[in-house]
Amino acid sequence: MKQLIIGGARSGKSLHAETLARASGLAVTYLATAEARDGEMQRRIAHHRERRPADWGCAEEPLHLAAKLRELAAPDTCVLVDCLTLWLSNLLFAGRAAAQAEAGEAIACPLLAGETAALIETLPQLPGRIVLVSNEVGWGIVPMHPVSRLFADEQGRLNQRVAAACDRVTLVAAGLPLTLKG
Repeated sequence: MKQLIIGGARSGKSLHAETLARASGLAVTYLATAEARDGEMQRRIAHHRERRPADWGCAEEPLHLAAKLRELAAPDTCVLVDCLTLWLSNLLFAGRAAAQAEAGEAIACPLLAGETAALIETLPQLPGRIVLVSNEVGWGIVPMHPVSRLFADEQGRLNQRVAAACDRVTLVAAGLPLTLKG
């Protein structure tokens, strides 16, 4: 089963995903996409680590998510990906799409296009259970800054494509899950 958990910032989506992984009865591998580049992110990562059971495996992959999922997925495993939002941000900056948006240029980012296509192609083929966490960023105003607009547009597109590839989609708001698909 492939499942997408979406919600706003601090909505409880990661905690809900962790609860699902724990209840799966499978061995769990937590696949982190964040990079601890500053003190705030270091604290956020530490908070997530403290919350996870000691017997869960942990892997990190900031860019090549589909390849890492192919490596980790197994029939007896639940892989929890937290989160697609940070992964997308990593791709936008590593692939120069953010710099192109800042400069007012047309966006041509093979890294972004290739990695998102690889994820969508790979998801249905993976064995075991995959739980993906992502932010829903499209409910606010359209951002003024070009990089922020690019991010919001790409996040919306990514969430739509991942949701279509998943068996179940759950929206979490105020810690409460609402099934949107499945």
